[in-house]
Amino acid sequence: MTDVTAAGASVRTVNVPLGNRAYDVLIGPGLVARAGELIAARLGDARCAIITDANVAGHHLDTLEASLNVDKRLLGSIILPPGESTKSFRQLAPLCEQLLEMGLERGDLVVALGGGVIGDLGGFAAAILRRGARFVQVPTSLLAQVDSSVGGKTGIDTPQGKNLIGAFHQPGLVLADTDVLRTLSPRELRAGYAEVAKYGLLGDEAFFVWLEQNYPAVFALEAEPLTHAVETSVKAKAGIVGRDETEQGERALLNLGHTFGHAFEAWCGYSDRLLHGEAIAIGMCLAFRFSALRGDCTAADAERTAAHFAAVGLPTTIAEIPGDKPDIDAMMKLMAQDKKVQRGQLTFILTHGIGNAYIARNVAGDEVRAFLAGEAV
Repeated sequence: MTDVTAAGASVRTVNVPLGNRAYDVLIGPGLVARAGELIAARLGDARCAIITDANVAGHHLDTLEASLNVDKRLLGSIILPPGESTKSFRQLAPLCEQLLEMGLERGDLVVALGGGVIGDLGGFAAAILRRGARFVQVPTSLLAQVDSSVGGKTGIDTPQGKNLIGAFHQPGLVLADTDVLRTLSPRELRAGYAEVAKYGLLGDEAFFVWLEQNYPAVFALEAEPLTHAVETSVKAKAGIVGRDETEQGERALLNLGHTFGHAFEAWCGYSDRLLHGEAIAIGMCLAFRFSALRGDCTAADAERTAAHFAAVGLPTTIAEIPGDKPDIDAMMKLMAQDKKVQRGQLTFILTHGIGNAYIARNVAGDEVRAFLAGEAV
């Protein structure tokens, strides 16, 4: 569905179909400035507490606070340190206590203004606060707009792995303001693009072809191509979440590249040494090369995938990870903590070709070890 703002710019609406917990994802320019109006229209006159990080606050917090303060609904704002390490027990406990001190009630709203870290942490805090408070996602990174803000996965990281502590807790609304993407660094934009390309690689070859042809316009933040890329990604995820909310089957396909990628992130200490999207780009290239080695897809598909990521400036090999490289034992230990592991057996999302991912269960550890050895870990 398409709405039109007063300035004439289009706002797309994608519904996440979850029965009485369904919600809209709004995609378009100027949404942060309209947040108060849009939240009131869909979620009533609840009070709001904003969670954000120091980087995002400098760009967008004043605008959001002003929008929510028009009708005096803002309880306050909490500014956290930026970076993946913020998704931790160390930050979760004081965050929850601050929200309680503000007087946030179950019917009020936690408003997560930020990228995937803030969305995941803020959503998890809402999930456990008073046994379940409502929340709104206002994603400020491309990665968060197309992936982590949609679908209700919330959580924190531990030394054992990424997102191993968390809950499924759906937002009441997602406001994906495409204007805010202009404040991202080129590196952050590239990292988010990895998750955009993922939707083409796992289930929509035509979209991947479109990205091969139009990625320069997406990176130039041209309005129509950018909105199309975000909307197509969100529609793909919304459809899968609507059919498999708690990842009992099909939703696992959204983890293409993540078994490898999450292990790389853990190895790098969840630091700026390797951003999530960079790790996932490498992971998806490995998934395609592993699939080709197993005879599931052609070497040409693996090469085409890596060529596209290289063209946009994303890493495609383990050798491109800065600093010390993980050894095979370390990788196997980290992948053994993957949420898809069943009775100690590894599960990977592999592929029969571009646009045709599948769930590969009970993958032999020796097979993975041999593959990683060939990848020069």
